[in-house]
Amino acid sequence: MAKMWLAGLLGVAVVSAGMAQAQPGERLRERIAKRMEQRAQGEGQQRRAPGAQTLSYGSDPAQVLDLWVPKGAKAAPLVLYVHGGGWKRGSKDTAMGNALPGHLVGQGYAFASINYRLVPQATVEQQASDVAQALAFVLGKAAGMGIDRSRVVITGHSAGAHLVALVGTDEQYLRKAGLSFADVDGVMPNDGAAYDVPKQMAQAGRFMSDTYKQAFGTDPARQKALSPVFHAAAPNAPRFLLLHVQREDGVVQANDLAAALKRGGSRVEVGSFPGKGLQGHAEINRKLGEPDYAATPVMDAWLKGVFGG
Repeated sequence: MAKMWLAGLLGVAVVSAGMAQAQPGERLRERIAKRMEQRAQGEGQQRRAPGAQTLSYGSDPAQVLDLWVPKGAKAAPLVLYVHGGGWKRGSKDTAMGNALPGHLVGQGYAFASINYRLVPQATVEQQASDVAQALAFVLGKAAGMGIDRSRVVITGHSAGAHLVALVGTDEQYLRKAGLSFADVDGVMPNDGAAYDVPKQMAQAGRFMSDTYKQAFGTDPARQKALSPVFHAAAPNAPRFLLLHVQREDGVVQANDLAAALKRGGSRVEVGSFPGKGLQGHAEINRKLGEPDYAATPVMDAWLKGVFGG
């Protein structure tokens, strides 16, 4: 399916702000997810690194980011992180593990963690645009901040993993922000979902069906247009690292995206780690960057390869 045809569909896609009343299973999952978010900061083995600047990259109050730059840096590679939360909740303060910023800054990297507009006040298309806009904002100030704009990775967890995968495969979002795939060296989606939206929705259980419907609607054409798998024919960002735990649908989605990206010519690595269900899903986000967590050295080695370290 041609990328230009898919991109055209996005221009006419409309999402209803309304949503059917959540089923009991969905409400239970909402309560569990919110409790996990509330515990996220306190459960990290390391406190979040101090020294972040909070900057606005757009006019909406949600369009803000935290930026850490190594002290004295003149050309630090940039890692930009996008939080999860089912496209409808979460923030840079509640949905990111504490260890990651300090760990990456300690490796000599600049690290940005963004907020973005949430469903239903915004569409998933607008969220992907926010990711690209935030990146363009940081890169526009890179020279004065000691950041090397020629070495960039975007990463995210859960819904954030979907968004960075979408931005890394459908160039329209970067182009609208004045960028292109040439400005992104790598994409690291962490235990994401909905890389193939129609397949994800068809397999969704009672805990997630309303969340997917609220984010992606019922129009099959729009669902495909928001699926990184359907954009994975070249061109794409050049390198991907797909991290996942042992959630059945997450494993399938990661493997499907990896296969599609390889067919499109991208260099793809897949990291598979222990952890099941929501607990495993939360753990890989909370612990990534802790030196004794299994995914951390895999991430470190991949980033060094991408950045030429």
